[in-house]
Amino acid sequence: MSSLKEQIDTERLPRHIAIIMDGNGRWAQEKGKDRLYGHFHGVESVRDIVEGCAELGVGYLTLYAFSTENWDRPAYEVTGLMELLVETIRKETATLNKNNIKLHVIGDHSMLPENAKQALKESLDMTSTNTGLHLIMALSYSSRWELVNAVQRIASDVELGTIKAADVNQDTLQRYLSTSEFPDPELMIRTSGEYRISNFLLYQLAYAELYFTPVRWPDFRKENLYEAILDFQGRERRFGKTSAQVKSETNLNS
Repeated sequence: MSSLKEQIDTERLPRHIAIIMDGNGRWAQEKGKDRLYGHFHGVESVRDIVEGCAELGVGYLTLYAFSTENWDRPAYEVTGLMELLVETIRKETATLNKNNIKLHVIGDHSMLPENAKQALKESLDMTSTNTGLHLIMALSYSSRWELVNAVQRIASDVELGTIKAADVNQDTLQRYLSTSEFPDPELMIRTSGEYRISNFLLYQLAYAELYFTPVRWPDFRKENLYEAILDFQGRERRFGKTSAQVKSETNLNS
């Protein structure tokens, strides 16, 4: 049986894919295991999907690894997640370099433990010259935090006279977001059957195609990724225009 990969039009790949990696805890509980067991197995899915995106030629992949709200989870789970984060980063950095993948991190890093900050800094430095897939980890991230932070910085620069309040527009806000150097996601995937955005890239997902799957994150593999991309390629992206307008523009450009 041929892989779904062969059906993908590599000329029409989403430039940027964002994923809410949901379902680790429930996956573990369904197997009678501790929630951390699910997080541990979720790492294999991260490895597989990063590899899949790099192989296809996707430019940017953002993974929602840990939200600011996740700090409110039981202390043992948060501690375990941070230890897993440090261990995984240190173990996977060589693989990122081997595959020419550049790591980026967005979020409120001040809340991270020192060993996590150090591991991230080392990996960011070691992969900084890579030119392949941009892997963006959203750690201690929430979109509301990001937007408030951006508005505060804009207000500060207005007070300093660096910019004028009357000149603030969408492009201004875009420059102050933590994702300013990346294109907006075109495809957002959420695993585990939940139909929510959960405070993830609220501004950036304005025109993204949303794809929800019941598959728990530890079971999500390349074939599931290919399904999502094929679904994306089967949609008509109108950006507020009519279907007739889009078809007319497509015919003119073909």
